[in-house]
Amino acid sequence: MSTLVTTVREVLRYRGKEGQLAWIGHRLAGLGTLLFFTIHVVDTSWVYFWPQGYGHAIALYKSTPFLIGELFLVLAVIYHGINGLRVTLMDWRPELWQHQRELTWAGFILTAVLYAPAFAIMMGHILHLWPVIQVAGR
Repeated sequence: MSTLVTTVREVLRYRGKEGQLAWIGHRLAGLGTLLFFTIHVVDTSWVYFWPQGYGHAIALYKSTPFLIGELFLVLAVIYHGINGLRVTLMDWRPELWQHQRELTWAGFILTAVLYAPAFAIMMGHILHLWPVIQVAGR
């Protein structure tokens, strides 16, 4: 138990380096993606076990908070993948550890570059649906 407490305390103590931000971001992105997959498996099973609940879930997913959550989900998946490749590359070529800072920043930048078109497409979809969401919410 003391190991868990120490781990949590050390994670929460921010030291200001991009390596720690990458570490925390990787864990949060992984947990967020896992949460999404868990919810997705459960609500998809409702098609067979509880069709009314499935219909309600689909309607709920068209609401503004869930559409915004999808934006974060796509960011999490892209970041988790890019950062995972960075870690794999550094484990494969240990001499790259001396360039960890540059590779971390390259991962952040590549994530932003890959996320920009996805964000634009998804935000366009959200803005296109906005009048429909507002009418349905009344």
